[in-house]
Amino acid sequence: MMDLIDRLRAAVGAANVLTGDDMAPHLVDWRGRYRGAARCVVRPGGVAEVAAIVRACAAAGAPIVPQGGNTGLCGAATPDAGGDAVVLILARMNRVRSIDPENNTLTAEAGCVLATLRQAAADAGRLFPLSLAAEGSAQLGGNLSTNAGGVQVLRYGNTRELTLGLEVVLPSGEVWDGLRGLRKDNTGYDLKQLFIGAEGTLGIITAATMKLFPRPTAVATAWVAVASPRAAVGLLAALQDGFGPLLTACEVVSDVALGFVLRHIPGAARPLAASPWYVLVELSSGGDDAELRARLETFLARVLEAEQGSDAVLAQSEAQARALWALRENISEAQKIEGISIKHDVSLPISRLPVFLEQADAALAAAFPGLRVVAFGHVGDGNLHYNLSMPEAGDNAAFVAAQPAVNRIVHDLVHAHGGSISAEHGIGQLKREELLRYKSPLEMELMRAVKRALDPQGLMNPGKVL
Repeated sequence: MMDLIDRLRAAVGAANVLTGDDMAPHLVDWRGRYRGAARCVVRPGGVAEVAAIVRACAAAGAPIVPQGGNTGLCGAATPDAGGDAVVLILARMNRVRSIDPENNTLTAEAGCVLATLRQAAADAGRLFPLSLAAEGSAQLGGNLSTNAGGVQVLRYGNTRELTLGLEVVLPSGEVWDGLRGLRKDNTGYDLKQLFIGAEGTLGIITAATMKLFPRPTAVATAWVAVASPRAAVGLLAALQDGFGPLLTACEVVSDVALGFVLRHIPGAARPLAASPWYVLVELSSGGDDAELRARLETFLARVLEAEQGSDAVLAQSEAQARALWALRENISEAQKIEGISIKHDVSLPISRLPVFLEQADAALAAAFPGLRVVAFGHVGDGNLHYNLSMPEAGDNAAFVAAQPAVNRIVHDLVHAHGGSISAEHGIGQLKREELLRYKSPLEMELMRAVKRALDPQGLMNPGKVL
């Protein structure tokens, strides 16, 4: 009787089953915080091969850890240290199966890199709006499994709202084909929603049908200096009143976060004189570029006249717009270079962002003198990345060891203001215990009941979320 690795080799070919040192890149997360072990890493080339892998693992009682681009921040794609797991890599499943411009849909496999999907949509004269700093390596399956957000949630919604249908290999090895390009389908439970945001704990997403949109012909981008988060929230409200659905993105960046980018990212340049906070604004429409920029310029003039901002720069070209966006998108990379930190990905009602920041900053400063707060995020949808470290690298080991105490301050305040401890990064290993503190016992039991129903052996990405 063949052992598991032999069965997997028979299913996908020996070259697509990695063992020994060849597994190393897949056993550590992007931040280098979680390291695990595995029996092997397997790379299927199609849904039938994924199904065969799952059936073989189920027969052997082997856990399965799905992994996309491995850009996650919560350890969801890293196996534990036991060495029993099979890591499932979907990178070979990278075909765009179809694009339907008239229906504004795209169907693609889970291993497609996000930037590739955006380009495929653009080539068809359409927009796929999911946009992340890691879009050059993040894969569609990972985006779906974490319900990724990104910078255009304000206008287009997060991954959940962009998804019309899924193809999923269930823990039994059966394949559910739910690839439907329908905006309306009221025929019972919306099963796809079980798998979006489940981090691979209920099944393996192998393909998806996603919404597309008309491609904008005009884009206007600006960087605005503001005095405080309260001023940023006020500017957001004014932008929404003035431009409605033309407002595509509204990002907030602290000067501390910008400083990291200026220090570590080659070519980064300060666009304005230093200010405590900045707001990055993007408008888009189907009209004329010059006309949209003129409208935004007029609006910004009123903002400065009313002292809602202290200065602003309006991009006059696509290259200038990209340079402004690079300041925002390179924050995570710059912070990684700066050194280890305690990261929080939280969401709050937009109106509560300023008071949360005031209270959290004060409480942390009292508990951890000298602390640096790196705050930035999607003010347009209430998602804040609230990251903490000490100025001296040597002090960070002790500080990171205090993460439970730090989390109590941050997460308790988030919860008190009606927020969530995970906005777009998921739960993974990092926040599994935290979830128990903020979800009600009933919510947790409902989640466990779904897990038991779909994955009675508990083999799908064990130790994550639940």
